[in-house]
Amino acid sequence: MSQPAPQKALTAAEIRARKGGAPLVCLTAYTTPIARLADAHCDLVLVGDSVGMVLHGLPSTLPVTLEMMILHGQSVARGLERALMVVDMPFGSYEESPAQAFLNAARIMAETGAGAVKLEGGRHMAETIRFLVDRGIPVMAHIGLTPQSVNALGGYRVQGKGDDAERIRDDAQAVTDAGAFSVVLEKVPAALADQITAEITIPTIGIGASAGCDGQILVIDDMLGLFDAFKPKFVKRYAHLAADAAEAIRTYAEEVRARAFPAPEHVFTDEGAK
Repeated sequence: MSQPAPQKALTAAEIRARKGGAPLVCLTAYTTPIARLADAHCDLVLVGDSVGMVLHGLPSTLPVTLEMMILHGQSVARGLERALMVVDMPFGSYEESPAQAFLNAARIMAETGAGAVKLEGGRHMAETIRFLVDRGIPVMAHIGLTPQSVNALGGYRVQGKGDDAERIRDDAQAVTDAGAFSVVLEKVPAALADQITAEITIPTIGIGASAGCDGQILVIDDMLGLFDAFKPKFVKRYAHLAADAAEAIRTYAEEVRARAFPAPEHVFTDEGAK
């Protein structure tokens, strides 16, 4: 199998150096065409394990496999030139031990050309983050609502309310001290996100957090309006492509049934058409 070209892109170190600067623009991507579109405008593109729900129809991110992440990482890499590509480590690929995490992270990096990996968890994952960073693997951390732990958290609830805020602050400091180059803050109160952003020395990337974070990330299918049934509070729909696609498919079906498509300009003749 041919390997993707090495990243000619922003590095994790360059993203970290953007702390306190111009906001970092981040989106997910899972395919080459979408990666090309995102690359023109984004600083960081995440191959998220959300691919399981978005493209594969899975009920959560938990069934996503390492092979799935590598396949989609390879696809996204072909569409990027500038943005840093980060690949999610799926559930079960890093929690057992730092050594397990290194073996799987190294495989992701080698087989996709990723510039970094992302893993979920705060203080309890700090040892693993340090282990990876010390061995040359840049790590983006992810705290607050961590979807891989949704069963333990009791659902997709806001994290860090009231007395629980101290736990999230502690997690943020722990992943910073462990060497993460940035940290995703998901579904935490805005005031807490602002406090963490001021306290730690690495960029915070908000999703359902605060405009005061050092950057923002959304699942691209959410912001493009490719889902009609479910819209998290923190998502802004910048397009409504599901409705546009449904209308296009309806029109196509009508034209096929009426034999209006293909029209003469869409078919070939014996008169030299190519």
